[in-house]
Amino acid sequence: MSSSSKMWTRRAALRGLMAGGAVTVGLPVLDCMLNENGNAFAATGAPLPTRFASWFWPLGLGEAEWRPQTVGKNYEMPTGLAPLRPFQSRMNLFSGSQVFLDGVANQTHFTGMQGLMTGKVTSSGDYFNSIDGIIADRIGARSRFKSLVASCNGDPKASWTAFAGGKVPAETSPMAMYTRIFGPEFADPNAATFVPDPETMVRKSVLSGVSEQRQKLNKLVGAGDKQKLDYYFSALRALEQKLQIQLEKPAPLPACKKPDALTDDGHPAPLASEAMARHDLFGALMAHALACDQTRVVNINISQGMTELRREGDATSHHSLTHEEPIDLKLGYQIKCAWFQQLYFKALHDFAATLDSIQEGDGTLLDHMTVFAFTDHGAPRVHSLLNYPMITIGGANGAIKSGNHFATPGEATTRVTLTIQQAMGVPVSSWGVGSNQASVPISGVLA
Repeated sequence: MSSSSKMWTRRAALRGLMAGGAVTVGLPVLDCMLNENGNAFAATGAPLPTRFASWFWPLGLGEAEWRPQTVGKNYEMPTGLAPLRPFQSRMNLFSGSQVFLDGVANQTHFTGMQGLMTGKVTSSGDYFNSIDGIIADRIGARSRFKSLVASCNGDPKASWTAFAGGKVPAETSPMAMYTRIFGPEFADPNAATFVPDPETMVRKSVLSGVSEQRQKLNKLVGAGDKQKLDYYFSALRALEQKLQIQLEKPAPLPACKKPDALTDDGHPAPLASEAMARHDLFGALMAHALACDQTRVVNINISQGMTELRREGDATSHHSLTHEEPIDLKLGYQIKCAWFQQLYFKALHDFAATLDSIQEGDGTLLDHMTVFAFTDHGAPRVHSLLNYPMITIGGANGAIKSGNHFATPGEATTRVTLTIQQAMGVPVSSWGVGSNQASVPISGVLA
């Protein structure tokens, strides 16, 4: 083990001051921290950490456009999932499973999620201990952030993450999340402490606050790690520049006029394109936090289930379209709704690609984690609790076999979530209540 690996351990970070406040920049996994095989830390022999991401999109998928005709490997990727084709060999697609009501009335956009994520359905609306919260308790308890939760449509209630105390509100501002990750490690809400101005941090770059430590680190590491650090710091600065654009006042456009107010349900609906732009910022910030072990669990939510996201030039929301748009008889699905779904899956592809671009030892960050993508319904038009589409991307540090379509018609969605929990190291042999109980993981998923 080199002297540099003794000095720069997995927990190392660059710390400095900016405008009177503390800033922190975590370090990615460097070669000097690892053993010769690149699959464990030299100082402790511990394997590279396993991480988890949950990723929610609203309103299911039109069945005719997403359910493959064959199971196993080499299935034909359906039209509805076309943006994910580059990751087909590294993802698993699950179809056919359902949430059982067991006599409970279906609260649309909620009951299905309650069953899928917490393993039970109740008439009281309880929502505790979602699978991502359980996984965070298992693998993220010692991290700086047990988990990070974001909502892309600006609604803090658009979160499906819950611990024993209930739901966790989502962060709605990429700038606020940037400040959380790079600002002081702890901010006492009752203390008169100074918190760095996020505008100053972005415009000046948080990297300038740790420049002396960066120079010292570059002198200690080898050529390969220097190249990795250069790529890492360049990507971080590029992210800051994207955030900085949000701070700038747009140039006036003489032809631009304020449109008439929308009258949906009293709440103006943001554009889907705006939500996707925030998604990309959140995704990049979360990738940084995962790579630098600031957290091991992240959660991205496109919107709430009853989404008001709309397409530019169209006042009708995605949710309203699922009820109002007729199914195209030739194609077998709702064309306008499919536009939103393609946009969402392009964002999922980009998030996975960002994770896959970060090299870690003998693989990438995506190899060492899994992304679980899920939704609140099966068929959009009828808001069914049947045939839920679910996806995993990534190998979870070798715990998950990928590249398959698994069909489990008529079985509980909890078989999928039980399998994921076991892959993430949660010591659970049974999951769920009543008809939604599962005790046998899906064969062929676990390595």
